[in-house]
Amino acid sequence: MTLTAVQYGVGPIGKRIVQVAHDRGIEFVGAIDIDPEKVGQDLGTVAELGTELGVEITDDPDVALAASPDVVFHSTISDVTAIDEQIKAAVAAGADVISTTEELSYPWYHNPQAATKLDEIASSHGQTVLGTGINPGYAMDTLPAVLTAPCQAVESVSVTRVQNASQRRKPLQEKVGAGLSEQRWNEEIAPEAGHVGLPESIAMLAAALDWTLTGIEETIEPVIVESRTESEYFTAEAGDVAGIHQVGTGFVDGEPAIELDLSMYLGADHPRDQIEITGRPDLTVTVDGGFHGDVTTPAVVVNSVPRVRDGDPGLATMIDLATPRYPEAP
Repeated sequence: MTLTAVQYGVGPIGKRIVQVAHDRGIEFVGAIDIDPEKVGQDLGTVAELGTELGVEITDDPDVALAASPDVVFHSTISDVTAIDEQIKAAVAAGADVISTTEELSYPWYHNPQAATKLDEIASSHGQTVLGTGINPGYAMDTLPAVLTAPCQAVESVSVTRVQNASQRRKPLQEKVGAGLSEQRWNEEIAPEAGHVGLPESIAMLAAALDWTLTGIEETIEPVIVESRTESEYFTAEAGDVAGIHQVGTGFVDGEPAIELDLSMYLGADHPRDQIEITGRPDLTVTVDGGFHGDVTTPAVVVNSVPRVRDGDPGLATMIDLATPRYPEAP
């Protein structure tokens, strides 16, 4: 039986999810977006599939969800406290939900009230809701947790993620302040700067290792370039900001036990994802080139479908479900 889906949010990531899911044989029966330029258009056209799907994008969730899809791919905003009505509408229609809302990946630490509410909403309708992506959801939390399997003991985990922002979508480059002066970065970007989801990754990894966190600290600073650096969208002259360097530290018994070091800036040298585990034995695993977020997030989302479909009702995390994999068909 063909799996049916609704795409909730047809932005840059939403479009890529549609592409991957369509390629995997999932049938789209609805699509939702509030952008007036997309409303009324065919989903296949907006998602650049090269063919129409006969699915009109609507700004009315009730219209799209009336088709009673098996799963809703949800890609709207980062704030877990603001999506409950969107999730409620999806599960009420009888759909499981896989969302790229970063704070949904593990909201139990910083947003326990929102987590409890969403868990109750999903459970009451007998559906499973999961927040995931490449980061948070895999690179800095699930994967490090899985890599501890051959360890007799684990003392600390350190993850370094370096992304060349020049290769990423325009909204991400804007988000990190690429091309701004340091003064403008401090005025416009600093108040809300940073990758959303780093604390959630720390909390998820700690939970996977059965560690009780005594605190989480974050630092963020601009990356200043010494020579002209440019992308398709922005140019950073010498002395300008090319992106961000963000570090999150999780403390256990007052001591640093988890460190997540994230750099996203134009022209980053040696992009990579590197996981270092101090324990018995010590382990270091490096993904040269790193996981390209715009490519790998849709893959993680679509590859999670079978696990979510088999999951218990309620709000799940990636460490609650059996580990997704390719090429199991949705």
